[in-house]
Amino acid sequence: MTKQADAPHDTTPSRTADRTSVRNTARDDADAREFEAYARTQDAAELQAALWASRSHDGLDAAAQAEFRTWLAADASHGPLYEALGHSLDGVRQLPAEHVHALKQGLKVDALQAAATAATSAAPAKPRQRPASPGRRAWLLDLGRLVPQAAMAATAVGVVGGGWLGWDRWRSQPTFEKHYATARGQRLNVDLPDGSTLQLDAATQAEVRLYREHREVRLVGGQAMFIVSSNPAQPFHVLAGAARVVVVGTRFSVRHMPSGIDAGKTTVAVESGRVRVSGAALRGAPGADAGIGIGVGVELGAGQGVTADEAGRLAPVVAVAPGGVAAWRQGRVSFDDTPLAQALAEFERYGDTGLVVRDPAVGAMRLGGSFDLRQVGTFAQALPQLLPVRLERRGAVLEVVGVAGQ
Repeated sequence: MTKQADAPHDTTPSRTADRTSVRNTARDDADAREFEAYARTQDAAELQAALWASRSHDGLDAAAQAEFRTWLAADASHGPLYEALGHSLDGVRQLPAEHVHALKQGLKVDALQAAATAATSAAPAKPRQRPASPGRRAWLLDLGRLVPQAAMAATAVGVVGGGWLGWDRWRSQPTFEKHYATARGQRLNVDLPDGSTLQLDAATQAEVRLYREHREVRLVGGQAMFIVSSNPAQPFHVLAGAARVVVVGTRFSVRHMPSGIDAGKTTVAVESGRVRVSGAALRGAPGADAGIGIGVGVELGAGQGVTADEAGRLAPVVAVAPGGVAAWRQGRVSFDDTPLAQALAEFERYGDTGLVVRDPAVGAMRLGGSFDLRQVGTFAQALPQLLPVRLERRGAVLEVVGVAGQ
């Protein structure tokens, strides 16, 4: 039986452009529907305040001033809302002049055409070029209906600042937000809506927020493995301590502990792909609008790692041994010239060791090696061979004490 050949795939520029236009149109329509739904959930007085704040910036004629005073007098909350929205628009007004001009020109054309259509509804509508951001412009035109129809075009032009504010506020809202936490000895695999996976170690907390233009995880404390689904249009950010990790798609681990081994520091190790690690000057709350200043960064490939201190300063890049990335996934922990007290604290993250150290000099003794987290008894038995100590029973616990003369 002869297999019929597939039809040739048309890759001419015009067809490619058509397909791109279809995809963009579908995305714009989805944005329009989502933004209109968002606008409907907002307080009408706030939207009107944004409208008046924007119109007032360009000046009001006598009739508009009278209307404005009537609106202010209608409710005691209108004045404070107007002042707050006016201050919020200050940032919008710092946009480059050419951007504002382009927005106003586009809005003016849309508004005039909408007004003309309303005035001559019996006449067939003429096709026109689709706006780049129909959702935002549609919302702006809806705001225009808050005032008389004759002023719609002027309102649409004047509300560009308020429209930008509303659009920007909508874009800044996360589409997914959740806090994850594991208890002592517990591990958790989390499948995120974007196709990425988080593997959380014991005693770990992570805050996940997915935005329309980027993805973000704040590792509050603990350690996690990140398996990131590739999406160049939506970079993946991990914030941990004073460090920021930015990737598109890869596998890497991040450790940040408030106490214990490397307390306050953040360690990143890459299993596959590439990540960029930067020091971050945290000046605000978690989230996309936290005001995070990015410092000097390094790019890591597979088998590489780096540590950032509490101030975001990066140590030299180091090689990570095969299997050394997130070794806790295999139930192992490694120590390298680690104080005994910190080594025991690391074991305690996974369960009760039954070991105590009361002598600071013993707790400061250093050891190294790789150990099975599930074999705490084996670790305890090995201590007298690794360090000048012995184990003494003290009720329900074993105390690690120094050996005199050694």
